[in-house]
Amino acid sequence: MSWRSEYIWIEFIAGSRKTSNFCWALILFLGSLGFLVVGISSYLDRNLLSLFPSQQINFFPQGIVMSFYGIAGLFISSYLWCTITWNVGSGYDRFDTKEGIVCIFRWGFPGKNRRIFLRFLMKDIQSIRIEVKEGIYARRVLYIESRDLGAIPLNRTDENLTPREIEQKAAELAYFLRVPIEGF
Repeated sequence: MSWRSEYIWIEFIAGSRKTSNFCWALILFLGSLGFLVVGISSYLDRNLLSLFPSQQINFFPQGIVMSFYGIAGLFISSYLWCTITWNVGSGYDRFDTKEGIVCIFRWGFPGKNRRIFLRFLMKDIQSIRIEVKEGIYARRVLYIESRDLGAIPLNRTDENLTPREIEQKAAELAYFLRVPIEGF
Protein backbone atom coordinates (compact mmCIF):
# COMPACT_ATOMS: atom_id res chain seq x y z
CA MET A 1 0.00 0.00 0.00
CA SER A 2 1.43 3.37 -0.92
CA TRP A 3 0.51 7.03 -1.21
CA ARG A 4 1.99 9.45 -3.73
CA SER A 5 1.83 13.08 -4.65
CA GLU A 6 3.99 15.24 -6.86
CA TYR A 7 6.75 15.60 -4.24
CA ILE A 8 6.12 12.89 -1.64
CA TRP A 9 5.99 9.08 -1.87
CA ILE A 10 5.03 7.09 1.23
CA GLU A 11 5.18 3.29 1.12
CA PHE A 12 3.59 1.47 4.06
CA ILE A 13 5.20 -1.83 5.05
CA ALA A 14 3.05 -4.63 6.45
CA GLY A 15 4.49 -6.22 9.56
CA SER A 16 3.80 -9.48 11.30
CA ARG A 17 0.03 -8.96 11.53
CA LYS A 18 -0.83 -11.10 8.54
CA THR A 19 -3.49 -13.77 8.22
CA SER A 20 -0.88 -16.46 7.58
CA ASN A 21 0.95 -15.62 10.83
CA PHE A 22 -2.31 -15.75 12.81
CA CYS A 23 -3.12 -19.15 11.28
CA TRP A 24 0.36 -20.59 11.97
CA ALA A 25 0.40 -19.30 15.54
CA LEU A 26 -3.07 -20.73 16.25
CA ILE A 27 -2.34 -24.11 14.64
CA LEU A 28 0.96 -24.40 16.50
CA PHE A 29 -0.64 -23.42 19.81
CA LEU A 30 -3.50 -25.93 19.50
CA GLY A 31 -1.23 -28.74 18.30
CA SER A 32 1.33 -28.23 21.04
CA LEU A 33 -1.41 -27.97 23.63
CA GLY A 34 -2.76 -31.31 22.39
CA PHE A 35 0.69 -32.92 22.66
CA LEU A 36 1.11 -31.58 26.19
CA VAL A 37 -2.32 -32.78 27.33
CA VAL A 38 -1.69 -36.27 25.92
CA GLY A 39 1.72 -36.39 27.65
CA ILE A 40 0.21 -35.27 30.97
CA SER A 41 -2.70 -37.73 30.65
CA SER A 42 -0.23 -40.58 30.12
CA TYR A 43 1.60 -39.52 33.30
CA LEU A 44 -1.62 -39.27 35.34
CA ASP A 45 -2.99 -42.44 33.70
CA ARG A 46 -6.29 -40.60 33.14
CA ASN A 47 -8.22 -39.72 30.01
CA LEU A 48 -7.91 -35.94 29.68
CA LEU A 49 -8.67 -36.23 25.95
CA SER A 50 -11.32 -38.66 24.83
CA LEU A 51 -9.54 -39.21 21.49
CA PHE A 52 -6.63 -41.12 23.01
CA PRO A 53 -7.14 -43.63 25.80
CA SER A 54 -4.31 -43.09 28.30
CA GLN A 55 -3.65 -46.84 28.49
CA GLN A 56 -2.35 -46.85 24.89
CA ILE A 57 0.43 -44.32 25.54
CA ASN A 58 3.11 -45.19 28.09
CA PHE A 59 4.59 -42.29 30.01
CA PHE A 60 8.10 -43.54 29.38
CA PRO A 61 9.20 -42.81 26.60
CA GLN A 62 6.15 -41.67 24.53
CA GLY A 63 4.54 -39.47 27.19
CA ILE A 64 7.80 -37.69 27.99
CA VAL A 65 8.51 -37.03 24.32
CA MET A 66 4.99 -35.74 23.69
CA SER A 67 5.22 -33.46 26.75
CA PHE A 68 8.56 -32.13 25.50
CA TYR A 69 7.12 -31.43 22.02
CA GLY A 70 4.11 -29.75 23.62
CA ILE A 71 6.25 -27.46 25.77
CA ALA A 72 8.59 -26.63 22.85
CA GLY A 73 5.59 -25.87 20.64
CA LEU A 74 4.10 -23.57 23.28
CA PHE A 75 7.37 -21.61 23.43
CA ILE A 76 7.48 -21.21 19.64
CA SER A 77 3.78 -20.31 19.56
CA SER A 78 4.28 -17.66 22.24
CA TYR A 79 7.16 -16.20 20.18
CA LEU A 80 4.85 -15.97 17.14
CA TRP A 81 2.08 -14.35 19.19
CA CYS A 82 4.58 -11.79 20.53
CA THR A 83 5.77 -10.85 17.03
CA ILE A 84 2.13 -10.47 15.96
CA THR A 85 1.27 -8.37 19.03
CA TRP A 86 4.30 -6.09 18.58
CA ASN A 87 3.78 -6.03 14.77
CA VAL A 88 7.50 -6.55 14.17
CA GLY A 89 8.68 -5.38 10.75
CA SER A 90 5.92 -2.87 10.08
CA GLY A 91 6.69 0.72 9.22
CA TYR A 92 6.97 3.05 6.28
CA ASP A 93 9.34 4.51 3.69
CA ARG A 94 8.94 8.25 3.03
CA PHE A 95 10.60 9.97 0.09
CA ASP A 96 10.26 13.77 -0.03
CA THR A 97 11.74 15.29 -3.21
CA LYS A 98 10.78 18.84 -2.22
CA GLU A 99 12.92 18.78 0.94
CA GLY A 100 15.32 16.13 -0.39
CA ILE A 101 14.89 13.82 2.60
CA VAL A 102 14.36 10.05 2.88
CA CYS A 103 12.89 8.57 6.08
CA ILE A 104 12.74 4.82 6.68
CA PHE A 105 10.97 3.58 9.82
CA ARG A 106 10.44 0.02 11.13
CA TRP A 107 9.16 -1.48 14.37
CA GLY A 108 11.43 -4.08 15.95
CA PHE A 109 11.32 -6.19 19.09
CA PRO A 110 10.87 -4.37 22.42
CA GLY A 111 14.03 -3.03 23.96
CA LYS A 112 16.70 -0.52 23.14
CA ASN A 113 16.22 -0.74 19.35
CA ARG A 114 12.41 -1.04 19.22
CA ARG A 115 12.15 1.91 16.83
CA ILE A 116 14.42 1.77 13.80
CA PHE A 117 14.51 5.16 12.11
CA LEU A 118 16.85 6.14 9.28
CA ARG A 119 16.89 9.66 7.89
CA PHE A 120 19.24 10.78 5.16
CA LEU A 121 19.43 13.10 2.18
CA MET A 122 18.26 12.08 -1.28
CA LYS A 123 21.51 13.21 -2.81
CA ASP A 124 23.19 10.33 -0.88
CA ILE A 125 21.16 7.75 -2.83
CA GLN A 126 23.31 6.22 -5.54
CA SER A 127 20.81 3.77 -7.07
CA ILE A 128 17.92 1.37 -6.64
CA ARG A 129 19.07 -2.26 -6.64
CA ILE A 130 17.04 -5.40 -7.25
CA GLU A 131 18.21 -8.72 -5.84
CA VAL A 132 16.55 -11.82 -7.27
CA LYS A 133 17.29 -15.37 -6.09
CA GLU A 134 15.20 -18.09 -7.67
CA GLY A 135 14.79 -21.65 -6.48
CA ILE A 136 12.96 -23.38 -3.68
CA TYR A 137 13.16 -20.29 -1.47
CA ALA A 138 12.70 -17.54 -4.03
CA ARG A 139 13.73 -14.13 -2.77
CA ARG A 140 13.12 -10.79 -4.46
CA VAL A 141 14.31 -7.75 -2.54
CA LEU A 142 14.42 -4.07 -3.46
CA TYR A 143 17.31 -2.02 -2.00
CA ILE A 144 18.36 1.61 -1.88
CA GLU A 145 22.11 1.96 -2.33
CA SER A 146 23.31 4.84 -0.16
CA ARG A 147 26.80 6.35 0.00
CA ASP A 148 27.01 6.29 3.79
CA LEU A 149 24.61 3.53 4.87
CA GLY A 150 25.15 0.95 2.11
CA ALA A 151 22.28 -1.25 0.95
CA ILE A 152 18.97 -0.64 2.75
CA PRO A 153 16.14 -3.14 2.05
CA LEU A 154 12.79 -1.56 1.20
CA ASN A 155 10.52 -4.59 1.23
CA ARG A 156 10.20 -7.67 3.43
CA THR A 157 12.17 -10.70 2.31
CA ASP A 158 9.09 -12.90 2.72
CA GLU A 159 6.97 -10.60 0.55
CA ASN A 160 6.21 -12.67 -2.54
CA LEU A 161 6.44 -10.17 -5.36
CA THR A 162 6.50 -11.44 -8.92
CA PRO A 163 9.49 -10.40 -11.05
CA ARG A 164 7.21 -8.04 -12.98
CA GLU A 165 5.89 -6.40 -9.77
CA ILE A 166 9.32 -5.81 -8.26
CA GLU A 167 10.65 -4.54 -11.59
CA GLN A 168 7.73 -2.10 -11.90
CA LYS A 169 8.13 -0.96 -8.29
CA ALA A 170 11.87 -0.40 -8.83
CA ALA A 171 11.29 1.50 -12.07
CA GLU A 172 8.65 3.78 -10.51
CA LEU A 173 10.81 4.51 -7.48
CA ALA A 174 13.94 5.11 -9.58
CA TYR A 175 11.99 7.50 -11.81
CA PHE A 176 10.56 9.33 -8.77
CA LEU A 177 14.01 9.66 -7.15
CA ARG A 178 15.83 10.28 -10.46
CA VAL A 179 18.42 7.53 -9.82
CA PRO A 180 19.50 4.49 -11.90
CA ILE A 181 18.48 0.85 -11.35
CA GLU A 182 21.15 -1.81 -10.72
CA GLY A 183 21.24 -5.58 -10.57
CA PHE A 184 19.11 -8.54 -11.51
